[in-house]
Amino acid sequence: MSGKGKAGKISTEKTKNQSRSAKAGLQFPVARIQRIMRKSHPGQRIGAGTGVYLAAVLEYLAAEILELAGNAARDNKKRRIIPRHLQLAIRNDEELNKLLGNVIISQGGVVPHILPELLPQRSKAKSDASQEI
Repeated sequence: MSGKGKAGKISTEKTKNQSRSAKAGLQFPVARIQRIMRKSHPGQRIGAGTGVYLAAVLEYLAAEILELAGNAARDNKKRRIIPRHLQLAIRNDEELNKLLGNVIISQGGVVPHILPELLPQRSKAKSDASQEI
């Protein structure tokens, strides 16, 4: 035999089918994302790696937002992430705020901010006393 093929090889193990998400080590569904891309752009060619790449990017963004929102929930002594925590996480991160700047999160509220002009002035008596000594 030439060593090519499975003709001379008897295998007792059955190979299990593995999804593209599992092959790429992702949680997001690669096949579904690729199917949606094909439906949204009929007639255009979609590469085989496109779904994997987009699924990886979406999974990374979701993990980043959820990590920051979890930290915001922990800061507020809560165990459950609510829309307010998502809002605080996104608006306090510079890059996520730039990416999601036009997004309105329902029940998210606003980020607390008081203009410095509205804060009470420091008394001059303390500053004058320190300069005299």
